[in-house]
Amino acid sequence: MGSAASSGGSGALHGRIDKRQAILDAAFTVFARRGYAQACVQEIAEEARVAKPTVYSHLNDKETLFRHTIEAAADTLMAENLAVVERLRERAPDDDLRGSLTDLAQRLLRICCGERARALRWLTYAQVARFPDLIETVQERTAHRPRAALADRLARLALAGHLRPCDPEQAAEHFFALLTGPLESRSRLGTRRVPAAELRVIADAGVDTFLRAYGSD
Repeated sequence: MGSAASSGGSGALHGRIDKRQAILDAAFTVFARRGYAQACVQEIAEEARVAKPTVYSHLNDKETLFRHTIEAAADTLMAENLAVVERLRERAPDDDLRGSLTDLAQRLLRICCGERARALRWLTYAQVARFPDLIETVQERTAHRPRAALADRLARLALAGHLRPCDPEQAAEHFFALLTGPLESRSRLGTRRVPAAELRVIADAGVDTFLRAYGSD
């Protein structure tokens, strides 16, 4: 009897979590489509296929909904970036460090150019006056934590002799800057879609410059 009740309670909790996630996903779609000012909770409820009061029961008001929506989108991008950095951890660099770093660069650029990342940047910048703290939240999750993870990997590569002795945090910062700087320019601050061929050029040039500075040879 107790087990059945526990199972039922767990199912209800998962159902609530799933519904909350559906609301956040729908809210991101609507905010990206309309902007914060023009988006309405009714449209978000319809997008999520829930009743309007259900939205309010999970997230109290439009401002709270926006904050949690931005944070959830940033968490998703953080997970994608960390997974890409983890691939570098798993791949043995002995044979082709340049190839491993180029693969990492290309994957990071594709994430940065994705619809979610572009919409997140636009929404965060557009509402910086109303939600100034969200800039730091987004940067912490989409840039600082992936950079810290890369620094850890670069430190290991340096200890193994694949890179010259260096400050791994600075090296990771330089690696990301070599990608995001040219990308911001070519994308015109996110307003232009960058073709895959151009992303490959950015990745190749970034890795080449990085290895000239930090390569062990």
